[in-house]
This record gives sequence, C-alpha cells and structure tokens, in this order.
Amino acid sequence: MRAREPDRTGTVDRDGVRVAYEVHGNGDTTILLLPAWAISDSRLWKAQVPYLARHFRVVTYDPRGNGSSDRPTDPALYDPLEQMGDALAILDELEVAKAVLVGNSFGSIIGFLLAALHPDRVDGYVAIGTTLNLDGEPDTGVAGALAKFDQHLEESEGWAKYNRHYWEKDYPGFVDFFINAAFNEPHSTRMIDDGTTWAFNTSPEVLDATVASRVGVPPGKAAGKLRSLAPNIRCPALVIHGSEDLVAPIHRGRQLADLLDAPLEIIDGAGHCPQARHPARLNPMIRDFAAKVSGRSIPVPGPRRGTGPRVLFLSSPIGLGHARRDLAIANQLRSLAPDVDITWLAQNPVTRFLDAHNETTHPASKYLASESTHIEEKAGEHDLDIFGSFRNMDEILVANFGVFSDVVEEEGFDLVVGDEAWEVDHFLHEFPTSKRTRFAWLTDFVGFVPMPEGGEREAFLAADYNLEMIRHVERNPEVRDRSIFVGDPEDVVENTFGPGLPSIRDWVEAHYRFSGFITGFDPASLSDRTAIRAELGYRPDETIVLITVGGSGVGSSLLQRAMLAHIPLSESVPNLRTVVVAGPRVAPEQLPAIPGVELHAFLPDLHRHLAAADVAVVQGGLGTTMELTALGRPFIYVPLKNHFEQQVHVRHRLERHGAGRPIDYDRATPETLAEAVNEQLSFVPDYHPVPSDAAATAARQIAELL
Repeated sequence: MRAREPDRTGTVDRDGVRVAYEVHGNGDTTILLLPAWAISDSRLWKAQVPYLARHFRVVTYDPRGNGSSDRPTDPALYDPLEQMGDALAILDELEVAKAVLVGNSFGSIIGFLLAALHPDRVDGYVAIGTTLNLDGEPDTGVAGALAKFDQHLEESEGWAKYNRHYWEKDYPGFVDFFINAAFNEPHSTRMIDDGTTWAFNTSPEVLDATVASRVGVPPGKAAGKLRSLAPNIRCPALVIHGSEDLVAPIHRGRQLADLLDAPLEIIDGAGHCPQARHPARLNPMIRDFAAKVSGRSIPVPGPRRGTGPRVLFLSSPIGLGHARRDLAIANQLRSLAPDVDITWLAQNPVTRFLDAHNETTHPASKYLASESTHIEEKAGEHDLDIFGSFRNMDEILVANFGVFSDVVEEEGFDLVVGDEAWEVDHFLHEFPTSKRTRFAWLTDFVGFVPMPEGGEREAFLAADYNLEMIRHVERNPEVRDRSIFVGDPEDVVENTFGPGLPSIRDWVEAHYRFSGFITGFDPASLSDRTAIRAELGYRPDETIVLITVGGSGVGSSLLQRAMLAHIPLSESVPNLRTVVVAGPRVAPEQLPAIPGVELHAFLPDLHRHLAAADVAVVQGGLGTTMELTALGRPFIYVPLKNHFEQQVHVRHRLERHGAGRPIDYDRATPETLAEAVNEQLSFVPDYHPVPSDAAATAARQIAELL
C-alpha cells in the first residue's frame, strides 16, 4: 500500500520513448522531483511525495530505463540533454510554466542543465548528493569509476565493479555493491531492499547505455562546459549533501554551492540519498525552500487556544485496546488537571471509538495514511507477519510523521502523548532537534522477536532494528521525557534483543516506568454479573459464548470457524446464545448466517459484554485477552501465525497471569473450538490480578510533565 496514490498519471512520448509520470496534490507551485539514475524509479522519492503534496503540486517521473518508462539501449537516447528534455516535456504536458526542481545524484545534473538552459522555467533548484564533476578530477566514487568504465580491470572489488565488463559478468554483484554504497548508513536495510528491487527492474544493458553516453568526453572539457553554464542559472539554489556520501564525495556539494553562491546543508552521517534515509530532516528543508522561492508563507506557530495545558494524544490504530486505555488515561489526566485541553491525532477505527465518546479529533487526522489497511493487506488466513508488515510500512510511517510534525509546528502544544506512535518516536530520535514539546511514550511490548519461519534473515533484521532503537534511546535520551510500559516488569519477556544484545527485561527496567496493564475500566464495577447480564438483555438461564477479534480485519477467518462451532456446541449446551462482534473493519455480510448466532458489527461497550459472557473466543491480541483476564472470565485465544507480538509477548503475559487457553489456528477447527468451549464452561478462573488503578498511575506519571 502506498501512503498516497497519484491524482493523475500519464506518459509523454519523445521520439518513440515513453516516459511515465505521476502528479500528486495541487497548488500554484509545482515541485518536480527528478529521477536519480536508471538504476531506480521515481519511488526513490516515496518519503517526500505525501508530505510535499499537502503543500504543493508534486510531479515525479520514472527515468527512461526503469519503472513504467521505456528501456531503450541506444546510448544516444541517454545523453544528459535528452534526459533534460524528458523533464521539460513533462512540464509542457502538464502546462507548468515554472517549477522548483529537486534532483538527487544524476538528477542534480538534469536540474542543473534545465535551470541553465531554460531559466524561465525554473523557480528554484535543489541538488542532493550531486554527482556534478566541476573540476574534472576522477576522484573516488562515480567520477573515478567513469574514467575506467570501458577498461578490462584485473581487480573486481569496490568501484572496480562500476565497469561495463563486470556488469556483463556479474550484474547482481554490482547491484549489491552499489546499493550498499548508496545506502551506507547503519540500519538502512529497508532502503537497501528497495534499491535492490529497483535495480533488478532494469538491466545491465540499459545501465551500460546510460553511462556510455558520457564515457569518452574528457572530464576537464565537461567540467568547463558545466561551469560556463552556471551564470545562466538565475534562480535560488540549495545544495544538500551527506557527510558520508560514498558515491559522490562531499566536496562535490561544496563545489556546486560555491559555484552557485548557494547555501550548503551538510547532513551529518548521511550517505548518497539522504532524502530516503533522513526524510524527517530533508522534507521540511525542501518545503521551506519551495515556499520561499515561490513567495508562499512558511508555517509559523499559531495562537494558543485556551489557558490550560494543551495535550496532543496519539493512539495506535492497530487494535482498539489502545484507544480504550488511552481514553482512560485522558480522563484521569482531566481529573488531575481540570483545565487540560486534549486533542487526538488518530485514524479509523480509533476515531470511531473517540467519536462515540465525544472526544475532539484534530482535523489533520484526515491526512493520515491508514496503518490498519496496510496491515490487513499484508495478512493471510489468520496469518500476519507483523514484523515484515512493519518494515514495509516505512512510507506510511514517514508520511504520518509529516502530518504530526506540521501539527506541532503550527500549534502550541505543551505535551505529546504517543501510545505506540512508532513513527513519531523513531523520527524524533533520528532528528531530535525537530522536537518542539515534551513527549511521553507508552507501549505494552518492547523488542522485535524473530519467528522461526523467518529464518536467519529475519533474525538478523530484527536484531538490527532492536539495536537501532537501543542506540536511539542511549544517544538521545532527552527525546522521551517519560517512557511508560503498560504492564509490570514481570510482563516483559526475558528474551534478548539479539545476539550480543541486552536482555529485553533488564533494558526495559532500566529505561521505563511501569503503570500496570490498563484495561480502561474498573473490573470491580462489573463484578455483579447478574445485573450486567440483565442490563444487556441476557437471560439468567442462557449460556453466552462471545466471539470477537478486535479492531482489525485480520481475524475474519477465525470468526467464521468459531461461528460454525455453535452448531456442534448447541447439541450439548442448552440455551446456548452465541454472540459475534465482527468489529469495525469486518463487514458482517462477509460472514455466514448461522441460525442461533447473533451478529453485531460493533459494540462500543464490548467490555461489558465480555463481563457478561460465560466463555469468550478471541484472537491473541493483548487488549481483549487482558480485559478478560481482569474480568476473571474463561476464554480461548488463537494467536495469529507469524505475529511475534501475539505469539511471544502476549502469550508470555497471559502465562504469567495464568489466563486463557491458547489454541493454534491450524488446530482450531469448529469441532476443536466447540470442545474447548465446553471445557472452559466448567473452568473456574484464578488469574493473577490485574491492577485496577493502572490508568491513574499512568496519568500521574504523564501529568508530571505538565
């Protein structure tokens, strides 16, 4: 799933070569994001498009040689002036009189030529990781490799792989080298995966043609020509370069900045594509530059509203348990600080829950890309590789951080509370100077745990992500003003973060406070089950089996199996009443109609029905299973396959409380579920207690920041 789909797509045809483009957003100012090289397509800009498109019209296009564009192999068709012509043709096609050009790597050469040869079409020019060779010296990186591109080299290591003959022999070896050189920063596995995929969407023959068009031109002569064009560039310019760029050394950026008398922004620790690895820093830079050169106003903090402290609450949309506990915390905060003003930045289904409780949702919430939809698209039949889904959600997370960043930049909040707001926590640690207010972080699990099915690759990736998080917190402890674990120390797994890394429990105890698990309600108030059942319309002689899978759409297959269990169960259980809650993201009409099975799309007070039930059948999510634990009700839970949180973190916590009977999905046939329900009907729970004051504890810990 993309964070933003294009508003318009099309192609331009230049002498038989089709070049595909996309348009996102609208407005008087157009930003043209130029392709870097035929080794990648326009998705190299995926971290910029959703953010910039909320402020400007953004145009991207695939270079000839990759993506949806044609792949000619004639070197003449890749001459830099030909490629500049593609950009110009797209501007003409879209009737764009002037644009702000943003180019990375070779894209900065296209932008330079367009700004110099057609200055009336350019409002501004941004060069990122420029490969412009303005001194003619064949130094390290691409410039040095170009000088030997046609030679038969005895060595085949390092930049010797950037060679025509090596590409013919071992293109995968070149791809591995080059993509790792382009994304050389630590913890760049996701960008490396993307880059490798894009690289195999073209061919060595195409890349050979792109380079052959420049080979043979004396570097000094080419540099002289470029320098002679510089006086024609009349627009403002901005040069951005990573301090650790291995493809184009940083002095390339300094040369261009000096030549154009432009500011140079050095991104410390960044490699060749900082827009991919450091988007939280670059996106506002591009926005502010484009706004300034086009005469647009740059957002400034607005006037404060009211006299009390303002809190922006972020609640994870992955399961409604977050929303319930967060509302309980918010209400406790209001009791501690009656003048507090709480606004929610949230997505469906959280917004549906909040609306039912008359909470205020920030209007910018409509710009958030749906994390729940992404998760559901990645799910199989009761199978969800949640770690892989999280990795593939990078584009959505950076887009949503951009929404958050704009909101806190433009408004005066005193505190941000993020309940598993992973994008906010990650990018604030990546770019700590962007933090504008106090930040309280909540989570009910810490640490990615690889599943056996993922093999060595997943084990490596999980450890790398865990190490990145550890380094974030230790390098910038000031980002989290308060870290709260929603549970007790014993609820934390004893696994390590990975080979040679700390124990998860030891690390959490050193870096978190603990609130106890937050149910969002007082179980004692629901202890009179007879009264609750009467209030909800359940007869005293009925046996109530409640089936629910929470707020996601992943559990529809379990719902169907559990519903079918009603048939054999009804033969042995008199007065059986099976109540099914499909949840806000499962359409009831997708489920079978079974006589005696009562179907609800959504119940806002589900916990009251859980209290009334004799037995519940649920997925393995933490919220519902711990609510049942707190209520002391028998239940069966079926964790999602390959879902490390449900399989490891939640199961550990439930085992600690002695709660619930787990059944693997492969064994959860209607007959097996019916047998398990029958057994649970005679089971008398004696669970480890769940604290009733956890929401108040968390609220006190957060209120200290006010």
